[in-house]
Amino acid sequence: MAESLRVGIAGLGTVGASVVRVLHDKAAELTRQCGREIVVAAVSARDPRRDRGVDLSGAEWFDDPVKLAEKANIDVFVELIGGDEGPARACVKAALAAGRHVVTANKALLAKHGVALAEVAEGRGVLLNYEAAVAGGIPVIKTMREAMAGNTVSRVFGILNGTCNYILTRMEAEGLTFEECLKDAQRLGYAEADPTFDIEGNDTAHKLAILTSLAFGSRIAADDIYLEGISNITQADIRAAGELGYRIKLLGVAQRTESGIEQRVHPTMVPTASVIAQVHGVTNAVAIETDILGELLLSGPGAGGNATASAVVGDIADIAKSRPGFQHGPVFGWPAKELQPYKKARMRSHAGGYFIRLTVHDRVGVFAAVARRMAENEISLESIVQHSNGSVAPDCKTVILVTHETTEAAVRKAVEGVTKDGHLADKPQVIRIERAG
Repeated sequence: MAESLRVGIAGLGTVGASVVRVLHDKAAELTRQCGREIVVAAVSARDPRRDRGVDLSGAEWFDDPVKLAEKANIDVFVELIGGDEGPARACVKAALAAGRHVVTANKALLAKHGVALAEVAEGRGVLLNYEAAVAGGIPVIKTMREAMAGNTVSRVFGILNGTCNYILTRMEAEGLTFEECLKDAQRLGYAEADPTFDIEGNDTAHKLAILTSLAFGSRIAADDIYLEGISNITQADIRAAGELGYRIKLLGVAQRTESGIEQRVHPTMVPTASVIAQVHGVTNAVAIETDILGELLLSGPGAGGNATASAVVGDIADIAKSRPGFQHGPVFGWPAKELQPYKKARMRSHAGGYFIRLTVHDRVGVFAAVARRMAENEISLESIVQHSNGSVAPDCKTVILVTHETTEAAVRKAVEGVTKDGHLADKPQVIRIERAG
């Protein structure tokens, strides 16, 4: 049997402790599968006295994770600290520079510095594995890097944040407000005390940027993503979506167009009969559309200690199975130095159309004015429905418009015109309607 694979883990929070536990509890099974023993040889965390419920007696302790990365007697460095700068970035750079394989769950780090880190890893001939950084326990990275050779990806999209999906699921199922669902998510540990990163779409954007690079061979461009969160979704939107045969999900979407790559994160209406509409609670799902395979949908636990730990352990096991002299594949599917500059797509028509909710004053001429603004911007309407319920005042009406294919710019300009006309009693709502399998 080959020599043991010695692992150093920086960060012993929920995920780090779960990784140690899995490596200990599944030691015999992992040894059989990998052909060698996997040993936790060194660890680093903020508080050496804290009881984490796992046995660390056989591991060397390092107060400084960079020292662990540089000097510990390890083969693999596992970064579970988090953050795109500071100790996380420093220790990953140090480990790669020292010629050690790295496993990380840090999507923020990869979204900001992934290409530079990939160049170091490939230059040193070591692996940089990051399955746990996107969609938790779902093996989407391995699928895109290894199992889809020859396929040309046209679109990748999905539900990439369990917190948002949980909130939207509860809002629909129980008629609760966004604020009520968010408080419950925080109580259950699905949302942070400061949930901004999740509910405003930043977390989804980081994950989408990584998937975009894998899908299209482009350099990561997390700052070029159209971003909109779910904090403005109301029960009026949820009810209207249901009446129209849709369900609201926060989606991350990346697709190749004739003018470049389009990346966007925003609330989306998907047909209730579609597969992705059936993804509820904290579950994640990723759909990949290709020329050979067609559409592939991967779904499963997207967060939590066990789901993330499973992905981390899987990455470690892949390293354990490799042997000296084995030529490792590139970090993002293409050699880092050959990744193409990201080219942002031009604004184009959105094939799925738009849902527009307007709360208008109930007076003569309002509907004619709304219709005129739509016509001025060459927006064709599929349907227009008026509701008297759910409005902010008794003398107001809720108008629901569903457009045919049109551009984001046209919709925003038309809504801006209606607003300037003085007909709105509340902030307008605009949600894309997405074709989905």
